This record gives sequence, structure tokens and C-alpha cells, in this order.
Amino acid sequence: MSALSDNASGTETTSDTAKAGAGRTIISVDAMGGDRGPAAVVAGISRSAKKNPDIGFILHGPREELKRLVARKRPLAGRVEIRNAEGVVSMDDKPSQVMRSGKSTSMWSAVECVRNKEADVCVSCGNTGALMMLSVVRLRKLPGVNRPAIAILWPSRNPQGFNIMLDVGADIRADEHDLLQYALMGASYARNGMGLDRPRIGLLNVGTEEHKGRAELKAAHDLMAKNAENSNFEFVGFVEGGDIPGEKADVIVTDGFTGNVALKTGEGTASLIGELLREAFKFTPLSRLAALLAYTSLRRLSKRIDPRRVNGGVFLGLNGTVVKSHGSSDATGVSAAVKLAYTLSQSGFSEKLAARVASAVQVQQDAETSGDVSGERDGPNT
Repeated sequence: MSALSDNASGTETTSDTAKAGAGRTIISVDAMGGDRGPAAVVAGISRSAKKNPDIGFILHGPREELKRLVARKRPLAGRVEIRNAEGVVSMDDKPSQVMRSGKSTSMWSAVECVRNKEADVCVSCGNTGALMMLSVVRLRKLPGVNRPAIAILWPSRNPQGFNIMLDVGADIRADEHDLLQYALMGASYARNGMGLDRPRIGLLNVGTEEHKGRAELKAAHDLMAKNAENSNFEFVGFVEGGDIPGEKADVIVTDGFTGNVALKTGEGTASLIGELLREAFKFTPLSRLAALLAYTSLRRLSKRIDPRRVNGGVFLGLNGTVVKSHGSSDATGVSAAVKLAYTLSQSGFSEKLAARVASAVQVQQDAETSGDVSGERDGPNT
């Protein structure tokens, strides 16, 4: 991979071509999808480049604009290849419209790099629906996956500091077999993204009693309980909304409609609490003094719950890894998404997830033909 000089193909290159790609994890970045524009994206990948010398980037967007932005960031010297893409997918564009006429966009170009094995992971701050549809069509679903899922990290009381929740909006529907696949994919993400050897899986419901919930939730409960041993996860049963940031489970499984509502509610609540705290500490001179004395603790709390620092929803169930950064991400948020993309790439996450899904499909086929759900374990590392 390379950085910064023109050639006829629309790609920026220099004599540092070998440096940008040799021995580095290459991340394909859509520079144009976020609300803050390409400057925030370039600032974010510059932060990542400064912290981690083992990352190289393929950056997609208008060549001349990106060339100027990259040239101002010293950590990116010799680390970026610019792919010219004049089109932009806006937040208002319909996914079907992007599929029909979006080949010239930065988002399409970024996903295509993963499809062509030029990059290990794609990162975009753009339109979630368009990015998901584009990823499904261009990368294709893993064999055996019915519905891909979006998994996010949620601040929690667990030792690792976060729980994984999926699906948070890839598809509003999910039957019991989809929910089981979410559990398997979430468990693989927990192993490879968070280093948990035997993650605890909880199924989100309106109560923890086994008789509660819709029929597909009860059926999913039974499927997860039966597959837990062979799939090397611990199934803790039904969990409630209060357990999402709790310590009962490491992975929370739900359908995309419920997960997206929970996610947006959590983000809105966190924003409200922050505003109320600021108002409270400004109320009187004494409260301002208290804020000053508590500054270090308040800053630590702010970092702990700052959504920018856990920014990045991962698309699971595809032939390639795509990280969806929040649309309003600043440099800190983009850098966090890049860090997550790098961590997953280094763990061989995509290959291990494919092996996990293939194993689960085989177990299900064996059960259907023999009536036995025992199957063969594929080991704890996927």
C-alpha cells in the first residue's frame, strides 16, 4: 500500500509504497460518510497511526481534498493510499438507491477493498442501512447465516468493562434460529475482541422466568441451552433490560428492533445525565467549587461512559469484517473504531467466525439426520 503522489488510475502513491503495506494491517476507510466530514476522519486515522505503527490505510474519497488533509498529518506519511471516489452516500439516501447508482461513492469503494482482499477491515461513519446492504451484497453472507447482525459494545460492570449486544438494527426480525446464530457470533466476537475464553450469553426478554416472552424467545432459549456445551459458551438464560450494563452476562442477544431501541435509549439517557450534571455543578458558587474539587473523578467518569471510546458496531455474519462508526464521530470516535478494526483483524476474527458458523450448521444438520445434538466441538478459539 502507499501514500501521496498521483498516477493515472486515480490512486495516490509514492516511493513509500512498500512501507504502507508491508507487514501492516490494512484498514479501508470511507472518508466521506460522517457528519463531520473528511477532516474528522483523517484526524482520527492520524491518531491511530501515531499510536500504532502496524496499521496502514486505504482512504476513499475525493482525491485532491484528501491529499491536502493527509499531507497535514505527519503520522500518516507513507501510511495511506488514496482511492479517488467522488460520490458520497448521504444519511438520507435509501439503501436501494445506493445499490443502483452508488458505484462511484467512497462507501462502495471502501467495501470493495475488503471484497478484493486488498484490506483486512472496512471502517465507515456513513448511512447504516446503506452500508449493511452494500456489505451483504458485495461481501456476501457466510454459508449458513440467515440474517447478519450488528454488534456493539455497551459499558458494563463486568471486569472487561463492556458487554456485547446484538442485533442492534441490521434486521428488525429474528426467529429462534437467527437468535441462536447471534449467540454463536456474539460468543466468537467476545473471544476474539475481548479475550473471553467462555463468554456468558443472555437472551433479552421481559422477565427472567422461562415461561415469559414470545414463542420464538422460548424456542431460542431451548436452542441456546442445548448448544451451549458444544459451542463453548455459558448460557445464563433470560436477562432483562437492567442486565445490559450489568455483570450477569457478557453477550446480550436480541432482535434488531429491540436492540436498536435499547441502544438509542441508552445514548439519549447518557446525554441527558451529562447535561443534568453540568447544570447541577453550575447552579451555585459552592457547586462550582465542588465540581473543581471533583474534576479528576468527573473526568474519569466521563471517559468511562464516553460513547466515542467504544465507538464501532461490527457487522457479523459476512465474508469480511466491517466496522460501522457512529455518524457523528469526531477524531476520538474514528480512532476508537480503527482500534477495534485492528484488534479484530489481528485475532483472525473473520476466519474464526466463519469456522464457528460452519460448525454450528454441521451440528444442526447432524441433529436433523440423527436426532442427536451433540456434534463435534471445534475448539475454544473461534
